[in-house]
Amino acid sequence: MASTNDLKNGLVLKLDGGQLWSVVEFQHVKPGKGPAFVRTKLKSVMSGKVVDKTFNAGTKVETATIDRRDMQFSYMDGEYFVFMDMSTFDQLMVDRKSVGTTANFLIEGFTASVAQHEGEVLYVELPAAVELVIQHTDPGVQGDRSTGGTKPATLETGYEIGVPLFITTGEKIKVDTRTGDYLGRVNS
Repeated sequence: MASTNDLKNGLVLKLDGGQLWSVVEFQHVKPGKGPAFVRTKLKSVMSGKVVDKTFNAGTKVETATIDRRDMQFSYMDGEYFVFMDMSTFDQLMVDRKSVGTTANFLIEGFTASVAQHEGEVLYVELPAAVELVIQHTDPGVQGDRSTGGTKPATLETGYEIGVPLFITTGEKIKVDTRTGDYLGRVNS
């Protein structure tokens, strides 16, 4: 248990019958008239839904312990993603639902942060940007060097994103894992 006075960004709370909510931002408010309160923005750990919630100052809230570990993605085993803890070499099988959209940017050998609560995998998180190779894209036409135009490109993971017209098959690019946007070429 913690007090609302102890809130900080990233803290995970157990509210509404055991649902896990991560504190995105908070603000202590002391109005001139009336009691103080804490205004928060909370994000559901499971669904990603963001809500605003207000607590009275000093109210007790239940906190949850989230175990985040950096693990290396090893291989796919049917519908399961197998991750290996690089310090203990233990393997963890994670279902597709827990991996979510991270699967679009995950290749063997990548290190990801795996979050667990009471032995249950909550989510898998990659760094903000990863480097991937373009597996296929249509060739650009001479003169397609100006800014603004995009074309579809398939990454080595099989996920399709929009890239500038000058990008060719086989190039390594940087991709934002949160939005799926092209960030730039990688100079080798």
